[in-house]
Amino acid sequence: MKLHILAVVPELLESFLKHSIPGRAVAQGKVELKIIALRNHGTGNYKSIDDYPYGGGGGMVLACGPLSECLDELMEETNYDEIIYLSPDGEQLQQKEVNRLSTQQNILLVCGHYKGIDQRIRDSYITKEISIGDYVLSGGELAAAVLADAIIRILPGAIGDEMSALSDSHQDALLAPPVYTRPEVWRGKEVPSILLSGNDKAIAEWRLEQSIERTKKLRPDLLKPEEE
Repeated sequence: MKLHILAVVPELLESFLKHSIPGRAVAQGKVELKIIALRNHGTGNYKSIDDYPYGGGGGMVLACGPLSECLDELMEETNYDEIIYLSPDGEQLQQKEVNRLSTQQNILLVCGHYKGIDQRIRDSYITKEISIGDYVLSGGELAAAVLADAIIRILPGAIGDEMSALSDSHQDALLAPPVYTRPEVWRGKEVPSILLSGNDKAIAEWRLEQSIERTKKLRPDLLKPEEE
């Protein structure tokens, strides 16, 4: 997979995506991760990429010129399956969509900044808009890092134990069950005996029951009516 990110502040992404699972996936050739600095296409002595909004109001807007020039250049080199704009008014990110995106070959993430990007760019280039929550960040870089991490970690081979990713919260529309490790007894609290039984079927049933109960308690909105 090629996963490219167009950013105003690339430094926010470079360190984050060089470590842990994303860093290993890049080193192993599971993903081509490229961070593009929008300011390289800025204009004038100060490499300007923004301007005041028409109609007045506070803040600045990322301008059409630098963005279109950069996007055209990238699209000449790569045929993107999705060009995604990270925006607080986009579709809220869900695991189902992460799974779908992980099957694509080429994805470009576009990070907004300031008051966002000129609407004409959104209308002309963007194929999908995604939000990571109902709140506003200083820029789209952190949201892009979240989405990139979510996609990369479920790519085949990115995690040594691929079954681990399949049992994450939200993969089956349920929260994950509680997990335990050594020691067997900690400060008087014991690991549930079922997990020590060696009975794989019983353990699987227990984990499913725990997932359903935890979801009912913490995220009932995730459950289908018949599961409530």
